[in-house]
Amino acid sequence: MKPKLVRTLAALRRETAKWRAEGLRYAVVPTMGAIHSGHTHLVAEGLKRADRTIATIFVNPKQFAAHEDLDKYPRDEEGDVRKLGEAGCHMIYLPNPDEIYPQGFCTTVTLGGPAKAGLEDKFRPQFFDGVTTVVAKLFTQTGADYAMFGEKDYQQLKVVTRMAKDLDLPIEVVGIPTVREDDGLAKSSRNVYLSKQERQQALAIHSAISHAAERIRAGLDLQSAMTSATRTLLALGFKVDYVTVRNAETLVLPQHRDEPLRILAAAWLGKTRLIDNVGV
Repeated sequence: MKPKLVRTLAALRRETAKWRAEGLRYAVVPTMGAIHSGHTHLVAEGLKRADRTIATIFVNPKQFAAHEDLDKYPRDEEGDVRKLGEAGCHMIYLPNPDEIYPQGFCTTVTLGGPAKAGLEDKFRPQFFDGVTTVVAKLFTQTGADYAMFGEKDYQQLKVVTRMAKDLDLPIEVVGIPTVREDDGLAKSSRNVYLSKQERQQALAIHSAISHAAERIRAGLDLQSAMTSATRTLLALGFKVDYVTVRNAETLVLPQHRDEPLRILAAAWLGKTRLIDNVGV
């Protein structure tokens, strides 16, 4: 299947108006490109709920801090289009920055709650303002019925869900379980930066937090489980940003063991920062 490529808001809305006229429902899969099987799985999940899917490819400059090299972010439009087409995607929206942030643009969507949980926001303070601003734009530009997000970026999923609810955006944000390699490593565009040795070491993140979840279910107190997982990763050469257990919905520190819980972790392996999470 060859998806239709559109690069302007006017063209996007002309095409989605045709779908609406036919009574079709459609899902959007927001991406920054570097498409892998995690993204194409989101397309497939969108097709289970809707008649059509749109993937967006936009490397959002507002998500990058001054020390983060926007220009080095991997880009492969030809490969991305091919992979999305093979997954059954009907349309790809590839706006340039001026289409998203035209001259004079001066609005930022800023969230509290899950966006201020002391997780990714602690290490990338500008990140979620950039995410919520561009995602709000993409939701209103596409007018989609569903938005598909992976649980690997769990805090991002909760931030976007809260944003859509707070702003009464007529779209259902759908969280899809993390797509993993056969050995358990979460699929990520960043995995290409790992050396062969680091690729094997990286398995320890999922292993450590999964083991912590098992120990909590068996009765171990939350702090002891987190301390043990952190020590395991440090001993294996990781630089740990955080290993923490949070309320699975609000991301606040839990007050009771019977709350829905999620363990989230972020750690550096060499020059690559990896994140993962598991439900308890």
